[in-house]
Amino acid sequence: MTVNVNGVRAAARKGGLAWIGEQLRSGAVSVACLQEVRATTDQLHEVLADEGLGDLHVANQDSLRLGHSGVALLSTQRLRNVKLGLGPKEFDGTGRWVQATVDTAGGPLTVASVYVFAGDIEKPVQQDKYKFLDTMTKWFTAAQKNAQANNEHFLVCGDINVAHTTADIKNWKGNVGKAGFHVDERAYLDTWFDKVGVVDLGRTYAGLVDGPYTWWSNRGQAFDSDTGWRIDYHLATTQLAQKCTNVVVHRADSYAQRWSDHAPVVAHFDL
Repeated sequence: MTVNVNGVRAAARKGGLAWIGEQLRSGAVSVACLQEVRATTDQLHEVLADEGLGDLHVANQDSLRLGHSGVALLSTQRLRNVKLGLGPKEFDGTGRWVQATVDTAGGPLTVASVYVFAGDIEKPVQQDKYKFLDTMTKWFTAAQKNAQANNEHFLVCGDINVAHTTADIKNWKGNVGKAGFHVDERAYLDTWFDKVGVVDLGRTYAGLVDGPYTWWSNRGQAFDSDTGWRIDYHLATTQLAQKCTNVVVHRADSYAQRWSDHAPVVAHFDL
């Protein structure tokens, strides 16, 4: 599962963390990748304990900027080879990448939770976004080669903050040239999919349709009219993609039942 929780403590108050826990306890999900945790490591463990989830295996990178970003992995299985951050060092402490290895019947699987900068074309943070996407490209290239050589799969899950094509954003005409749908951002995803060999599982299983969207603005009637963006991804090695059986977007039944502005997305595998 991947889901931007929009603050793990807020999600807990709204019932979202309990829902995630149910998915893990039932076996429907074995690893949950969270973004925008917005909590320190101690605060994350405290809220998990309060929800009766204190026995889960946890790996997380919080942000030195309190109340901002933060990523985590929650697992019913042991997490090993934990790595925090994705370099260069300027991204240390930004709470944007955590990865770990889980053992599966099909071999070791590296799972990463990522939260890419939202960006702003008019501000310096856009350059941070490009640097981070550059680093992801290098990571994907090396990881794909390792997967092919050693049969070790990877799955990167998270809020990429880029809608890849016009099928991934309802109001695409109004967002051309803006952060999240800028041609330079989308080109990174072109490289990942067309040159490196990374597979976008959500698009693979949805087919050539509009959406399904995973994020809706809280403003106006965006959710009710399904004026959304698909910016939450499962990105897999070519070999692992062949073992994926389905991808499901758990869109809330109504605006009132939402506990985040993002929907959880779950990929199922036959490993």
